[in-house]
Amino acid sequence: MALPWQRLLGASARAPDETKSISSQALFAMLGTSSSWSGRGFASLVNQGYARNPVVFRCIRLIAEAATRIPFAVHEGGQPLHEHPVQQLLACPNPRQSGADLFEALYVYLYTSGNAYLEAVLTPEGVKGLYALRPDRMRVAPGEDGWPVAYEYTTSRRSVRLSQLTRPVPRVLQLKLFHPLDDHYGLSPLQAAQCALDTHNAAVHWNKSLLDNAARPSGALVYSGRHGNLSKPQFERLKEELEVGFQGASNAGRPMVLEGELDWKSMALSPRDMDFIEAKNSAARDIALAFGVPPMLLGLPGDNTYANFAEANRVFWRHTVVPLVNRVARSLAGWLQPAYEAPLELVPQLEGIEALGEDRTALWQRVGNADFLDDEEKRALLGLPPRKGGAAKPYPGGGNGNG
Repeated sequence: MALPWQRLLGASARAPDETKSISSQALFAMLGTSSSWSGRGFASLVNQGYARNPVVFRCIRLIAEAATRIPFAVHEGGQPLHEHPVQQLLACPNPRQSGADLFEALYVYLYTSGNAYLEAVLTPEGVKGLYALRPDRMRVAPGEDGWPVAYEYTTSRRSVRLSQLTRPVPRVLQLKLFHPLDDHYGLSPLQAAQCALDTHNAAVHWNKSLLDNAARPSGALVYSGRHGNLSKPQFERLKEELEVGFQGASNAGRPMVLEGELDWKSMALSPRDMDFIEAKNSAARDIALAFGVPPMLLGLPGDNTYANFAEANRVFWRHTVVPLVNRVARSLAGWLQPAYEAPLELVPQLEGIEALGEDRTALWQRVGNADFLDDEEKRALLGLPPRKGGAAKPYPGGGNGNG
């Protein structure tokens, strides 16, 4: 039995061409279109990257989880303190989050937006809480000199102005990745990797479409009749029957019955067409490069120039995680310093990081073999308290830390 579109073709092959005809040499044509890129706004990059792209998601999660593992010690005058109010503040910044949750949100915001914001809860006794704010809701309000005098936090219901003239510390701390063309907002790695991100997503969508289309490349149904060309209604009806009866995973392997002067020409993928696989892997490596994550840690093929996984992990900690944590520690200390009576320093504690154990061992050996240093100088170089003064001294300012 002939299919409906075959009956249509047989009945109309000798009919006069009442509409614009379709060339019998090629039933379908490939039309070139311009490239389509995702938006550069925060919401678009998060939706297309962090929420939908596994490479972006894993890169940001690796950085955030690794950086959150590093605790901060409070030093005053080069000496470590215990039971300092800042340690208590960072351990329990607010009733809804632990310190790890707060810093995880901070690092994720920083690498998706290029900006991260902390709001301080100020009381007469000092800083009593910290909250991470969504960067897409923040707007800088610059003063006459161009520096921010306030930040406006806007939701769907209302807008709040957060002044930077508050005491003892400014209300908001902004952390940003340097942007050479913007005075107030940072540049996200997702923006730098946007082309690679769109290429990777497009390759995934192409592969999914191929699977939906019976997991094989498309072909061409060629009409080589001697009675002229197909009319436009015939062409549209034929195309509709093909889509309904033979396209999609549920129709995979379904045989096609052809009659008359129709011939199916299968289109195989050439080696050049298969380059999309390498293009996908190359885009994934570019994304990892923008975030400073060695491709070996993500399981990406190619460009694995490290001798082993441990070396790649060590490079990741040295070049990405440790500089990030040091930068956040200095910014936090400088922001919170006015709330306390003495200069303080936040020092990342790297002793418990397994990936940096080899570096720490090498440092101990170099310092230990330095005969021109006495024991106290060696302890100072290693970040240890002096043996004569005890391990760590309590904070002298009491419980509130406001002097």
